[in-house]
Amino acid sequence: PGDPKGSVGERLADLVFTSIMETDPALVVDMHNDWIRSIPYALIETHPGAAYETAYRKTENFALLSGLLSIRDTEMLPKTLSHALHHRHVPCLTLELGESYVVNEKNIAFGVQSVENIMVYLGMMMASGPGFRYPVPEICRQTVLDYGLRPFAATSGIIRFLVKAGDIVAAGQPIARIYNTFGKLQETMKAEKKSIVLGHTDSSVAFPGMPVMAFGVI
Repeated sequence: PGDPKGSVGERLADLVFTSIMETDPALVVDMHNDWIRSIPYALIETHPGAAYETAYRKTENFALLSGLLSIRDTEMLPKTLSHALHHRHVPCLTLELGESYVVNEKNIAFGVQSVENIMVYLGMMMASGPGFRYPVPEICRQTVLDYGLRPFAATSGIIRFLVKAGDIVAAGQPIARIYNTFGKLQETMKAEKKSIVLGHTDSSVAFPGMPVMAFGVI
């Protein structure tokens, strides 16, 4: 949440966090971008512990209400806005809407419609239609999927993706191939679990230990 006597960045974080807490929010929606080749999704942090169960379950409910694919992070990230808010019993939801450095009108519309879904639920506005639902396979609906970044690349080279954002992949299915500069195949990457592809890296080059694709594990 920052430090009022810390660095410039810490003081700004404290100012933002204090301003949020003064409003006593029912929910904080944090708007983010993701890789360029990605589908929009609602991200919640990993469970912060039994002491914060009420806020966390409310966050899960809001994620499902958003109309987007609901994803739960599997790594605890203590120096984040959502972590700090959950530890003050405030629900917090991150909307990952894709594409940094460009204005994508389609993703903006998805974000607006998701927030409208939540505002209708909270009684802040009247519904103008049946409610927004992002088109994902039925197997991914009405549940929260775990976030995954594995497998990591094992070699260096030029990467060629075999699947795209929104595809369902089976365990063991080839998802990408890595070639050296002479076109020789170095590695075929395979999905570890049945998942929906959330997106893949913007880079055309892979390095050992580098995540190249993100998944919602089914």
